[in-house]
Amino acid sequence: QVQLVESGGGLVQAGASLRLSCAASGRTFSSENMAWFRQAPGKEREFVAGITWSGVSTSYADSVKGRFTISRDNAKNTVYLQMNSLKPEDTAVYYCAAGGWPLERSGYRYWGQGTQVTVSS
Repeated sequence: QVQLVESGGGLVQAGASLRLSCAASGRTFSSENMAWFRQAPGKEREFVAGITWSGVSTSYADSVKGRFTISRDNAKNTVYLQMNSLKPEDTAVYYCAAGGWPLERSGYRYWGQGTQVTVSS
């Protein structure tokens, strides 16, 4: 069992940066692939970024490539999403997920409660 708690969301202006964190509890974190998804109002949840359990492989949605970076610290049971050059279209609730494969698919076993990111123009 893995429990996930996201933090770091907020209201920023376009062009700013934010770093989201996802703290995980449970002994299996270091063996779980992790990902970030987001859901904007009126839209379906979409994949943002994913990272394998070892941290060796990552995957990004085309819309965030070059701007977002996913990373993990298995010693701290935490996965991060560094978001740079934010755009208004990045506004969404961001969810952390654990235990899925392929990284881009939404069939993850565990989900956090989400953190709101709002980017003003």
